[in-house]
Amino acid sequence: MDYNKLMQQIEKEEGNVPYAYQDHLGYWTIGIGFLIDQRKGGGLHPEEIQFIFTRRIKETIADLRKFSWYDSLNEAQQAALISMHYNLGSTKFRGFKKMIRNFEQGNIKGAVAEMLDSKWAKQDIPKRAKALAKQVETGLW
Repeated sequence: MDYNKLMQQIEKEEGNVPYAYQDHLGYWTIGIGFLIDQRKGGGLHPEEIQFIFTRRIKETIADLRKFSWYDSLNEAQQAALISMHYNLGSTKFRGFKKMIRNFEQGNIKGAVAEMLDSKWAKQDIPKRAKALAKQVETGLW
């Protein structure tokens, strides 16, 4: 079996959509016809979830390493920022301009204050935000 030809054929027939969409029967699907609708027994396999998760974490770390101050933080502080960035995405994370400026200046307490002085911390996920801010401030897991 020529798997490359087979895969090309199926991709052409199914399409390749990088976001969730409803198929012609109204079932949630993603990618190249991957049924993810729970109503029809769809979903991702654990290996697929781990693959995507690992890739996204690596992308998050690569984006954070673009900040000159990131590597000077300890592992627990970096982990907290990875979690924050993972939750927010790159664009929203970069919107924390005052927090980033405080990190650039080596002002951890100021950066933590800016983390907590946000809609993200007050409305979106206050418990997680407080825990991550404490992790950055103390440098402890």
